Amino acid sequence: MNTAASPTVPSDLRAIFEAQQAHRLRMAQTGAAERQAILRRLRGAIHRHRVRLAEALAADLGKSRAEAEITELHSVVGELNHAVAHLPRWMRPRRVATPATLLGSRSRVVPEARGVTLILSPWNYPVNLSLAPLIASLAAGNTVMLKPSEKAPATAQALRTMLAEVFEPRLVAVIGGGADVAQALTGLPFDHIFFTGSGEIGRRVMEAAARNLTPVTLELGGKSPALVGRSADLGLAAERIGWGKFLNAGQTCVAPDYVLVPEGQHDEFVERLRAVVTRRYGPHPGTLTDFGRMVDAASVDRLQRLTDASVRAGARVVFGGQFDAGQRFISPTLVTGVTPEMPLMREELFGPVLPILPYRDLPDALALVRRLDTPLALYVFTRDPAQAEEVRRETRSGALVVNGTVVHLTNPNLPFGGTGPSGMGSYHGEYGFRAFSHERAVLQEAALSPTHLSFPPYGRPAPRFTAWLLRQMERTLPSG
Repeated sequence: MNTAASPTVPSDLRAIFEAQQAHRLRMAQTGAAERQAILRRLRGAIHRHRVRLAEALAADLGKSRAEAEITELHSVVGELNHAVAHLPRWMRPRRVATPATLLGSRSRVVPEARGVTLILSPWNYPVNLSLAPLIASLAAGNTVMLKPSEKAPATAQALRTMLAEVFEPRLVAVIGGGADVAQALTGLPFDHIFFTGSGEIGRRVMEAAARNLTPVTLELGGKSPALVGRSADLGLAAERIGWGKFLNAGQTCVAPDYVLVPEGQHDEFVERLRAVVTRRYGPHPGTLTDFGRMVDAASVDRLQRLTDASVRAGARVVFGGQFDAGQRFISPTLVTGVTPEMPLMREELFGPVLPILPYRDLPDALALVRRLDTPLALYVFTRDPAQAEEVRRETRSGALVVNGTVVHLTNPNLPFGGTGPSGMGSYHGEYGFRAFSHERAVLQEAALSPTHLSFPPYGRPAPRFTAWLLRQMERTLPSG
């Protein structure tokens, strides 16, 4: 357990933290049945507060009820059900092999709770990305301080009300406030910090955690590419890229950030994508409840600046292009004539603006992907399994999806996480349980153990024989 703590932490936050510290051992000693009961309480609360949560998502992000159900509420309930069903197996100690040099001894790995954990959740999926790590942490036997984003205030309040109904603050406490509160929290000696957000803030969280040697899971982002191969079904690619990109008004950490299309198929793909977006959202998406809003006016202004600067450099807006900061609205926007040096390609867009770039051949496309920071996801559309495998071998990303976008998040048997600038660590399903667990090595040495042959003084025959025997064993072991 870490012991250092920042003297600048407000007394009310420290009091909650200390209450959870006092409760951590009790929680860590719970069995599978008790933890399953805790998760079922949470599931019941979600069902009772489902409408209020959906209304809060509509207020904060303009999410329709259907989109809130599909991308937030159903996902969380699915994660809960998966954890409840599999928790006894996850908690079970694992027997591992013991070498001949410890003949008669037994070895196992026991997953144990880390202790007091901090979850710093973002605004773009404020229910899903708050409750999914909460489920993992509770399943692992921890206490949790949850700090939702202040940029989704209605959802933060709805979560606070719901969780206070079923959990005492010594088990789960929802903390309100802005960046100053988050900074103060990261000064406390938590046993694990789980952060979802931008790379810039993630670095600050990691720096603060390092002062207490607190381990972190960082779920960040990056420019996730969609690479359309020459053999791809262009209609399928347009349908699925259009869905993944404009879901939640483009504010998804794994949304396709840009598209790479073969030169000879570029125009056809653009027309197919334009038709898909028109069919789904009509000529006036700003009047629809099916298309969400940006989180704030500043996000609209940022994307408009990037788009305008790229247009001045030679890019063309071929569809959409409406920006209304007052309404927090950006229409689904397609931009062609984009080059890697333009502003739209210099940072993660996190909105409904999609640059489409032509490429000569696959090595040309892969070179561009590798030139940018390692993304959270990479999408490749192809009918050729060998080409999909080549893309996997020649690139790095948190995840690779073939002929789809975003859907990998819905499989609880897959780890979700980044690598390099897109994050560290992973979660979902058992991977989340392990992220919030310490795997403790336990070895029970036999009463009659070969180790006594190694005791000093080393001039005795027994240690000398042991040294000789170990050398002989080295010669018989496979060298790989």
